[in-house]
Amino acid sequence: MENLIIKSPAKINLFLKVVKKLPNGYHELDTAFQLIDVFDTIEFQNSSNKISVFCSDTSIDEEENIIFKAASILKKVSDRNVGVDIKITKNIPIGAGLGGGSSNAASTICALNKMWDLRLSLNEMMLIGLDLGADVPLFIKGENAYAGGVGEKLVEKKPIDEKLIIISPDILNSTEEMFNLYDIQEGPTELFSQQNSFWKVFVEKNEEIKEFYEQYAKKFEICLSGTGSSMFIKYNNNSEKQKILKIIPSNWRFFLAKPLQYSPLKSLDSNGV
Repeated sequence: MENLIIKSPAKINLFLKVVKKLPNGYHELDTAFQLIDVFDTIEFQNSSNKISVFCSDTSIDEEENIIFKAASILKKVSDRNVGVDIKITKNIPIGAGLGGGSSNAASTICALNKMWDLRLSLNEMMLIGLDLGADVPLFIKGENAYAGGVGEKLVEKKPIDEKLIIISPDILNSTEEMFNLYDIQEGPTELFSQQNSFWKVFVEKNEEIKEFYEQYAKKFEICLSGTGSSMFIKYNNNSEKQKILKIIPSNWRFFLAKPLQYSPLKSLDSNGV
């Protein structure tokens, strides 16, 4: 196969609880992942013995990004003189808790497994993905899931029924920094929503978010995805949707989203993907 175009989906965390910090520095989590119809588009084109990555977001460095790393690993697995040109059209906000980078890495692993006829099993690809990031196996499996461990222990779940408005302020959140802040935070966390363990850190770190949260949290169930910065509110009908849209600051991005039953990656028919 010479080329492939894949829609790489985002996810939200319906809830996210930090259970405890592990001796290796990672954190045991309890969460639920819901895939949503907000996508990056990735084009793969076979080339000579070189991997190149072009992204519409120029802030993403070619050889430091997770997509290049995923492709490099698959090239080593192939043990052949293969290469690929990868073009990413970004739509999922970066550093927003929506899993865009992890989804892109998963798409790369699944795409190159098929294009290069590597015949890796689903479990083999998920293990490769786990080395790149805790959320990557979710996207490789391509199913909504409850998750434990560091996020890699997956149990399939049904999609939610509600539609979603994803609210994305212009804040680039570092997952590593948010975990570090979580570990050193002081004072009670119960003043904030128990939907996500990172609410207290996120609100205290961002005054604009704090004002938004304090103004609307009693009227709407505002949820945080991942370690932020994206939030979401569920709705069932147009009347509810219009009320939510009115509270979003004009300088923030938002997406009207629907839950997915499966990732588009499930349509790849190679070795269980």
